[in-house]
Amino acid sequence: MIVYAEYMGSDICPNRHIGLATGGFGRSAFLVRGLAVSKDWSREDADADDIEQSRNGDSDAYRRLVERYQEHVANIMWRFSRDLRTHEELVQDVFVEAYIYLHSYRGKAPFEHWLARIATRVGYGHWKRKARIQQREGFSLEEWDQLPQEPADQMDASEAADLVHRLLAQLRPRDRLVLTLRYLEGCDVAETAQRTGWTKSLVKVQTLRAKKRLENLLSQTSEEVRL
Repeated sequence: MIVYAEYMGSDICPNRHIGLATGGFGRSAFLVRGLAVSKDWSREDADADDIEQSRNGDSDAYRRLVERYQEHVANIMWRFSRDLRTHEELVQDVFVEAYIYLHSYRGKAPFEHWLARIATRVGYGHWKRKARIQQREGFSLEEWDQLPQEPADQMDASEAADLVHRLLAQLRPRDRLVLTLRYLEGCDVAETAQRTGWTKSLVKVQTLRAKKRLENLLSQTSEEVRL
């Protein structure tokens, strides 16, 4: 089971438990209880050993990888969906995809970074699927009336986070992705490029365009509310 630690704050659901079905790598459920790595054995060494054993069909070795990185993946995927059931499915999808493509991991970057890139791809795919089946919906007057009236710096953290995610949800997936990585995940240009597979130049251009579209969205929405 995945347990969200208290330090994650309002931007993650505290004390939520998520069961991970094993999908293509076994029928029994992973029981995630946390895994301590020996002081005499680095995390990188443990990863390398478990990856090798997983490739040779050892399901316990892959379970250890899931245990080691479940919180990291869960934290990333909360950026892509704040619906608990959807979030659970996305976390599971990341580990299923990582298992399927484990043979392609070459160890040139830490396993944690490789997982983050898969998580970003899975989350982005989720946004694109939603965009294809749903029309963009702006805030209604009733919804705006329900938003906190106090200045942003006086908002409760959870209210502010909810407002940010609702605004970003109005953007196209590509714009939403780059703003989420740059300003919510705190990734620099290089890390954003690594996570998305884009060039650094494209990240910079996409960031500027996305910021402009968000500004236009805020301006348009404010005018509608005043009317």
